[in-house]
Amino acid sequence: MAKYRHDLPQLKGGTFLSDGGLETTMIFHEGIALPHFAAFVLLASEDGRQRTRNYYRRYLDIARRHGTGFVLDTSTWRANPDWGRKLGYTSEALKAANEEAVELLVGLRNAYERQEQPIVISGAIGPRGDGYKAGLMSAHEAEDYHAFQIEAFAGTEADMVSAFTLTNIDEAIGITRAAKSFAMPCAISFTLETDGRLVTGRSIQNAIETTDAATGGGPVYYMINCAHPTHFEGALDHGSAWVKRISGIRANASTMSHEQLDNSEMLDAGDPEDLGRRYRRLLDHMPELRVLGGCCGTDHRHVAAICEACLPQAA
Repeated sequence: MAKYRHDLPQLKGGTFLSDGGLETTMIFHEGIALPHFAAFVLLASEDGRQRTRNYYRRYLDIARRHGTGFVLDTSTWRANPDWGRKLGYTSEALKAANEEAVELLVGLRNAYERQEQPIVISGAIGPRGDGYKAGLMSAHEAEDYHAFQIEAFAGTEADMVSAFTLTNIDEAIGITRAAKSFAMPCAISFTLETDGRLVTGRSIQNAIETTDAATGGGPVYYMINCAHPTHFEGALDHGSAWVKRISGIRANASTMSHEQLDNSEMLDAGDPEDLGRRYRRLLDHMPELRVLGGCCGTDHRHVAAICEACLPQAA
């Protein structure tokens, strides 16, 4: 039975942390090769499961020290049918991997959760294609395609699903509709280019307003991920209704463009303290922000710096 599926605590206020760049941490810090950037393959061995647990524990320890809640996302960004086939997974094995990813997080929640620090388990969904390129699916196709993974999560203790690194508004609409069909709360996270727009050229305002209009305000909230604050802070019209729908930020460590990151063989970890200060400025203008974490290139140091900047009263 899902603990918070019908009563998500992050919707009630307070600050919730999330983790950083799982895949970039495993590749560049742990020296683990992840085929097709897929972290869920680590669940296939006890060593991989233990490494995954250790990764999350660093962030859960930070949340415990700062007295915050946590949104614990599964390692399943690539665990959808097309990527699963590329990785040699049958449909049955892929479904099991999504379920095992939730089970691992349930164990962590049981060990870390306190009454005043709720831990929400979120099934992470990635785009059907490349997170840096425009997808071509219609909303109907996206709903049908992503239903597989969402249905798998619906049968577990996952409290919600979160779709990350989306570039296609129709894909966001389809995911939201699929989540609704399985009674799963859904967060939609778009990724933006250095001009603050989706790779299709459409604005974040248009993405949020179009998705809301097509789904009756279906997402419980929106997020921005896989972009540095310098890329999108100027695109946010503070005070507008659509900006108030953004409740989470998971930014990249680097100010480089997606093309530059794709072609880089080195990890650009940026400046954790500067990133923390930029989150503070975002929070000053966006009191609706509830979920703070990182994306590519970030690790526990960046999330700790975000806490120091945004929660100065914390111990």
